[in-house]
Amino acid sequence: MIIGQDTFLTAYVLTLAALLGAVFGSFINCLAYRLAHGQSVMKGRSRCTSCGHELGAADLVPVFSYVFLRGKCRYCGEKLSPRYFITEIMLAAAFLIIVYKFDVSLVTLEYLVLVCLLLGASLVDLEIYEIPDRFIICGIVNWLVFLPFTGWQWKSGLLGAFIIGGGMLLLSSVFDKITGKESLGGGDIKLFFMTGLYLGPAVGLFNLILSCIAGIFFVIVMKQKRIPFGPAISLAVFVSLIIGTEAVDWYLGLFYL
Repeated sequence: MIIGQDTFLTAYVLTLAALLGAVFGSFINCLAYRLAHGQSVMKGRSRCTSCGHELGAADLVPVFSYVFLRGKCRYCGEKLSPRYFITEIMLAAAFLIIVYKFDVSLVTLEYLVLVCLLLGASLVDLEIYEIPDRFIICGIVNWLVFLPFTGWQWKSGLLGAFIIGGGMLLLSSVFDKITGKESLGGGDIKLFFMTGLYLGPAVGLFNLILSCIAGIFFVIVMKQKRIPFGPAISLAVFVSLIIGTEAVDWYLGLFYL
């Protein structure tokens, strides 16, 4: 137990978590962009998407480079997408919240890897309306790696994956046949399956409800008929990791008063 025992140590750990989150946010931004545009993720330096100039170390400092350069490319002056800044801030906050909630533990490490994968999948989905299978596979591998350290809760995980993921597959198949339109992409269903491994059936259902609410919110904000559902699922999963168990326990407790 580290968080809460000593004020200075707590502040240090949380600051470090936020900094790491910002760094990984910058990396995942680059990774997602290259995957979405069919570029190699293993080689080649980062470049400005407008002028193609190779970026130096001073251009790649998470959060601060965007602020100091006023959101513009140092070389061509073209305005940069605020996505980079927002993503780095969001993942920094996510890392901080997870570490604060679960302390310095293997569960924390498992969830930090998961939110990185969710962010990458969401960014690619936002750009090309697809969720690459590699994010799903990495998420499943991450769950398997940490399974021995989380009480071997494989039964609950598999139930959550097959009930939520399988249920969504069945519902979307029926809806697609009735309407003749695609209601839910295959990547979204796979994402529900993968995240169900972490959440289990009860919190997985809570996540499904939250995902639908977040999806409606994104439709209103983005003002588009078609939106990528991956970001809504990912946001709901993060909320479910933080408060899902407590929310489900509170709801079930209403029936035992």
